[in-house]
Amino acid sequence: MDKLTIFIALTAIAVLLQAGVLLAMYIAMRKSSERVEALAGEVKSKLLPAVEEGHQMLTAMRPKLEVIVDNLHSSTTLIRSEVERVDATVNDVVDRARLQVIRADELLSRTLDRVEQTSDMVQRTVVSPVRQISGLMQGISVGLGFFFGRHRHNGGRREDRRPVPQDEMFI
Repeated sequence: MDKLTIFIALTAIAVLLQAGVLLAMYIAMRKSSERVEALAGEVKSKLLPAVEEGHQMLTAMRPKLEVIVDNLHSSTTLIRSEVERVDATVNDVVDRARLQVIRADELLSRTLDRVEQTSDMVQRTVVSPVRQISGLMQGISVGLGFFFGRHRHNGGRREDRRPVPQDEMFI
């Protein structure tokens, strides 16, 4: 046998082996293809009715969904306008309360100023003259007492010294 025959025989075996592998791959692909087709058929049979039913539900519910969306839009518009109205009312109340607080503060300030003015006026018109008259009367009393001899000298000290009204105020 020569080398050419051996080579041709080996090539023929390789071609047959390759054909066997290709045949096995064809059979495996055919089985896989049948499974995929069966799975696709099952999906179509189960999924398409569900999709069709969902489409019919959406078609049937579309008017209701449109009404819901319209109602929601109307509600949000109404709520927005009511919130704006309440906000304006609250701002008005806050402004009025602020004005009343300012008025009350001004009234209290004026009242305190008038009380202070009245106190100063009473001090000037009543208390000061009363002190002056009291001092004058005490001076006259001491002078008359001295003049009529009630005043005693005990080594240059006075024993019957009476407190001055100003001294009484600080006790």
